[in-house]
Amino acid sequence: MNDYAEVFATSYGFSSIGLRYFNVFGKRQDPLGAYAAVIPKWVMAMIRGEPISINGDGQTTRDFCFIDNAVQANLLAATASERALANPVYNIAYGAQTSLYQLSVLIKETLIRHISGFTECPVIYKPFREGDVRHSLADISKATEFLQYRPTHDVSGGIAEAISWYIAVAKNQHSSELT
Repeated sequence: MNDYAEVFATSYGFSSIGLRYFNVFGKRQDPLGAYAAVIPKWVMAMIRGEPISINGDGQTTRDFCFIDNAVQANLLAATASERALANPVYNIAYGAQTSLYQLSVLIKETLIRHISGFTECPVIYKPFREGDVRHSLADISKATEFLQYRPTHDVSGGIAEAISWYIAVAKNQHSSELT
């Protein structure tokens, strides 16, 4: 990314900023698509009472980024100062690790608070995926310093905010399956 930004700046006088997003999730993210991310996929499975799959022992970690944090970064990048433009690639995440096991518990606890009679869904542990990164944690210090990026939602707050939307999608899909 740095190379492309440098070429455009040199060739066309065009400054740019690259944002490297880590595991973005939130409302309006398709939980049923072929490329669905883990959070909407697990929420939908749990609502349906289906098991969820965790590759490995559940201790693999990711840095999850709620959509509001990503939007904030986009707006900051779009209005960035010349000082920020000198550093063309920024990591955009929350800046904290959550294990897949912790994530599954967090989603279950959130669903219990929102759906009366919700019962836990089984977790199926599968072998580690070959080539999968064991731990992922974004260093957001550059975005914090140069873009003034301040993530507002951790994974728990993001799930709490998005859960009603996922529940509504599940209800709508269930209704359309019945007709």
